[in-house]
Amino acid sequence: PQAVVSAPAGSNCYSSYCPPACPCEWTDWIDVTYPNASDRNSGDYETFENILATNPSWVCAKVENISCRAEKFPDVPIENLGQKVQCTIDTGLTCNNRDQTIGGPIPMPVCLNYQISVCCTPSTPDCLSTTTTSTTTASPSPTTST
Repeated sequence: PQAVVSAPAGSNCYSSYCPPACPCEWTDWIDVTYPNASDRNSGDYETFENILATNPSWVCAKVENISCRAEKFPDVPIENLGQKVQCTIDTGLTCNNRDQTIGGPIPMPVCLNYQISVCCTPSTPDCLSTTTTSTTTASPSPTTST
């Protein structure tokens, strides 16, 4: 006898229940900080920590994707702006004035003002479930042949 309990790879199904698909949902463009051009230790910090500090009711259960853009150049990919910027799903966007050089779209070594949009997993119990599936196999009874 063999008992196998499993679910298709990548599935959220467990027992005989499959929760609804939970595609991430994109936020509007977020811009909570503005770089101070006269302070080399300043920059633009559209981090999740700063967003939450500015808007305590902001909820993003899990960031699955992120899009970052310069406010004044929304159609130019940030890698084409000539600035050193980090845009990650782990922290958000960071740009330090001290890392910038003269060149690119502005004639001063300061960060542009950036905006981010994040794709968040919906904050519903079904979508936040971390249920794992397991496979259990019972070994067959030994048999003897005569």
